[in-house]
Amino acid sequence: MTTTKQSDTEVEFIVEALLAEAEAIQRLCRRVAEDDRDDWRAALDLLEKCEGHVVVSGMGKSGLVGAKISATLSSLGQPSNVLHPAEAVHGDLGRVGPKDVVLLLSFSGETEEVVNLAALLRADGVARIGISSKPDSALARLCNVHLNLGDLTEACPLNLAPTASTTAMLAVGDALALALSRRRNFDTDDFQRRHPGGLLGAGLRPIVDVLRFKVGRNLPVIRDNVTVRDACDQTRTGRRPGAVVLVDDQGRLSGIFTDADLRRLILEDDAAAMQRPIAEVMTRRPEHLGVDDLVRDAVRLMRENRHDEIPVLDPDGRPVGLVDVQDLIAMKVVSE
Repeated sequence: MTTTKQSDTEVEFIVEALLAEAEAIQRLCRRVAEDDRDDWRAALDLLEKCEGHVVVSGMGKSGLVGAKISATLSSLGQPSNVLHPAEAVHGDLGRVGPKDVVLLLSFSGETEEVVNLAALLRADGVARIGISSKPDSALARLCNVHLNLGDLTEACPLNLAPTASTTAMLAVGDALALALSRRRNFDTDDFQRRHPGGLLGAGLRPIVDVLRFKVGRNLPVIRDNVTVRDACDQTRTGRRPGAVVLVDDQGRLSGIFTDADLRRLILEDDAAAMQRPIAEVMTRRPEHLGVDDLVRDAVRLMRENRHDEIPVLDPDGRPVGLVDVQDLIAMKVVSE
């Protein structure tokens, strides 16, 4: 019983810690919405005009947060790198150029290494954006633009370990990166060019680029006025997909007939199954994709509707290929 009570208390503490961090974000949202917004616009203006890199620098936990902000900026189209403030005065200051913008992070605004770096950058005429909790801090005075996080209570019971403050700082960095990408009309194609690997990159590939079964190569299209046997005979040779794609007299998709449909038909109507008109047993107006759709659209259809085969159509409704679930499994965008 004691163990259970202790466990419950621990879970309650975890919930309280999460709520404390959520409250920090909410307070920050209210501050941004209610305060003078000129500083936030000015920060975006500096970032938008950046012709070099956005260099992000912070000490300790702020530095770790800065590394993630830098990665987000890079992934959304703004070249960015990280500069350790202590290493900057030992040669790494050469990483910063006159066309760069430096984002300086310090919750107190008084971190010695960060303040010293800000002073050096001001002397060199490099644009600077500071993020701290005090608008009258040394960091704020040394920057072109200062973003005020305001007073925040850490989730730590001692109010010492950086928790709510680093969450708020990270959220600000994400928000700036997203707002910047929005200003620059950063789109899906831009995102794909920066994420060619992994599930993100695979999901953003055009579906026509990954088709194994293509009309005119290894995917026959069958008129919908034949029998089931005739349709099967016309797809007998070669590596075949798990479905027959059927079209009307205009060559437009009219239906699909899968291997699973064939099994059910034979079990239900063994004697006459193969002689039935395929138009009577095919799935009419099946779910389909267009030539402009992406792999992620195929994944969504397969997950939502449990389809194993999805036709891909041109703008006139004529089949150009067929997506097979095994192809998506091979790409590791869906699991078996």
